[in-house]
This record gives sequence, structure tokens and C-alpha cells, in this order.
Amino acid sequence: MNIQANMSKLFDCRDTFAETLERLAHENDTVVAVCNDSVGSSKLGGFKAKFPDRLVNVGIAEQNMVGVGAGLANGGRLPYVCGASPFLTGRSLEQIKADISYSNANVKLVGISSGMAYGELGPTHHSIEDFAWTRVLPNLPVIAPCDRIETAAAVEWAATYQGPCFLRLSRVGVPDLLPSDHKFELGKANVLRPGDDVTLIANGTLTHRIFKAAAILAERGVSARVLNLATVRPIDEEAIIAAARETGAILTAEEHSIFGGLGSAVAEVVVDNAPVPMKRLGVPGIYAPTGSAEFLLDEFGMTPSAIADAAQALVKRK
Repeated sequence: MNIQANMSKLFDCRDTFAETLERLAHENDTVVAVCNDSVGSSKLGGFKAKFPDRLVNVGIAEQNMVGVGAGLANGGRLPYVCGASPFLTGRSLEQIKADISYSNANVKLVGISSGMAYGELGPTHHSIEDFAWTRVLPNLPVIAPCDRIETAAAVEWAATYQGPCFLRLSRVGVPDLLPSDHKFELGKANVLRPGDDVTLIANGTLTHRIFKAAAILAERGVSARVLNLATVRPIDEEAIIAAARETGAILTAEEHSIFGGLGSAVAEVVVDNAPVPMKRLGVPGIYAPTGSAEFLLDEFGMTPSAIADAAQALVKRK
């Protein structure tokens, strides 16, 4: 895959989400947005100005918000239900289970400011459990795009997909990684860099960090394969099994608890099909403290150099 060269310029994927949603709304008059007093944080100001009758703001009532989204879908609308990920998933998990997943409602759930993006607001606002909560639900694809290009592609894909899905977006700036013509495919990983000694797997805000880690490893003589695994469910078992068999070691990194998230999902595939040494980087089963997302990721051992060190130690276990 042709990776973008400029890793220094960062973009907020919420801007791309909003721009893409407005374009979809121009093309399809069934597209509506539903939010929980989060017009600003969901970047829906432009949508509200252009389509005032197609934005439903339920206030700070996430459980109602999900129910309203399900009702709109049952009435033939195409709702994108947007809210801060810790509250969209945590507070309204029962409604997501019963009204969306179990009912297979055509609702697009959009978790904004996921991971530790609300860092300075502390543990109540960290969303480091949302993969675990959502990926166990049938009928609910779980997707965490790695950059603005994949964000736009996933939002467009969601409009064509008949059924619910959960898009996990951050407000933390990330560089462009994927080619501008990238097309999102549900359940398909992207090999961003080939490698034979170890495989690094991430999604969302961590993908560019593992890509940088692979460059550091190359300088040390270690060949690291880099997989962008945007779809947590359904997961790309074929790519994971191939990585295990061909590189012999797998490291995952995520802006999430190491329990129940991306690393756990990958480990389930590995242990069932091709057991190899693994290392899961993430929040180590604690309430992450207050601090910026960048600071916390660094503190939890996910600087590119720390990821490279962990991968190099993993290679020695082969």
C-alpha cells in the first residue's frame, strides 16, 4: 500500500466526518443526525445550518437518543446517532443491545472523542471500554478508522450498509496514512508495511504510532509488518493468521483497556488458529488518570520508541 509521506500534519477526523455526512445528506434526503446536546463536539454545526429539520438534539439523554435513532430507522430514515463515546456506549448500552443490535435497526452509531481524547476531564470521560462493550453484540460491526481518509470512506460505507454499525472516532489529531482513493472494506485489514520478524497491529489513533515504531525497528535490523485493523468486528482472521504464521510474533496497541478490546480480539484468533508470542499494549486494567491523550498514551508505553522496544523484546521470545 502506498503510504502518505507527510506524517507531521495532523487532522481532526471529526471534521471529515461532518463534511462527509453533509455531502451524504445532500445526496440522500433520508439522512438525519441525532445528538445529545453535542452539536459542537460532534462538529454538526454545518449540518444544523444546512439541514435544520434533519438534526434531532435530544439533550443530555443518551438512552433516549438511541431509541429515537431506532425509531427514525424504523420510519425509513438513515440516522447517524452521534455522541461522546463514553456516554453513547456506557450510558445507553441496553438500548444499543435491544433497540439497535437485537432489532438489527439501520442505525449508524458514532462515538465521538473516544479513547482518552477527553483526557483532562479524567476517568469519567475516558472511553477505554467501548470496544469491549460493543464488539460482543451480534449484528453490530465495530470500526475505528486510522485517519481522515479512512473516516470518510467508513462514513460513506455505513450509508450503504443495511444494518447497524458503531464508528469510533477521536478528536486527537492524526496524520494521513492511507491513499486518497482508499475504499473501506468491512472486516479487511490493511497491510501498511511488509515485514517478516514481527507484526504490529493497531487502529484509530495508534496506527501512525506503530507505523513509526516499525521504522525504528527497521533501523535496528528488525522487519516489522504493520496492520491497520480498523474493523474490530468482524475481524480479519485471515490477515491475523497469516501474520502469526509468517512473522511468528504479534504486538497490538490500542487506546483502550487491554482487556476486551483490540488485543483481546486478535488474541482470540491467534490462540484458536496459530498460537505465537503476543504482547498487548494499552491501558493495563486501571482507571486511566487525568492528562492529555498524548501524555497518557506515552505514559502507558505507547510512544513509537517504547512500542519498538516491546516488539524487539517479543521477537526474542520466538
